[in-house]
Amino acid sequence: MVLLEHASFDVRSGEIFGILGKSAAGKSTLLRVLAGLELPFAGTIELHAAAAIGPAIGVMFQQGALFGSMTLCENVALPLRRWTDLPPDAIRAIARAKLRLVGLEAAEHVFPSALSGGMRKRAAIARSLALEPPLLMLDEPSSGLDPITSAEIDQLILTLAHRLGLTVIVVTHELGSIDAIVDTCILLDRDTRSILARGAPRELRASTIPHVQHFFRRQPEHL
Repeated sequence: MVLLEHASFDVRSGEIFGILGKSAAGKSTLLRVLAGLELPFAGTIELHAAAAIGPAIGVMFQQGALFGSMTLCENVALPLRRWTDLPPDAIRAIARAKLRLVGLEAAEHVFPSALSGGMRKRAAIARSLALEPPLLMLDEPSSGLDPITSAEIDQLILTLAHRLGLTVIVVTHELGSIDAIVDTCILLDRDTRSILARGAPRELRASTIPHVQHFFRRQPEHL
């Protein structure tokens, strides 16, 4: 099944780029294609980024995808064990440092089942940063969270992006998050299987395209 056709867009270095759209518009699938986890039927993806070790992309999946049988420190250490030859002590030290970045340094020995949804999201972000990739991809980082926790995750993303000099691609349909963190975005449309609009969030809010207006005003398209 083709979810998106004739899609072309650029992500500038250092920006937070949003992939927006209603459910089933293909947002998460597009992110997986960009991350190299799925192959497109046609077209090319050009990545102008390089990491010192391992992949140039760090990915946080929608539900976190943490391993329940491992502590947070062990989860964050996984990419380091896979991609580096560092000794165990160094790997643990780096994993702890990444947990400290997201405010979870006191929970390194805790298992994911004992964490709140927001803490699991933070841990997943820490793991995505383990290899210090220049490009971070986040799938619905604030979905399923209460408004305060969602705002805290938004602020964490902003802080990490600025402090670490990251380029961030984020999939979201949360209007608060879009306004809070996104520099540039595209809006996918499941009916036309296309990019319906692109630009800064304020530009999309001012769009005269009915589908775009419905999305940003949270209006049903068919009454």
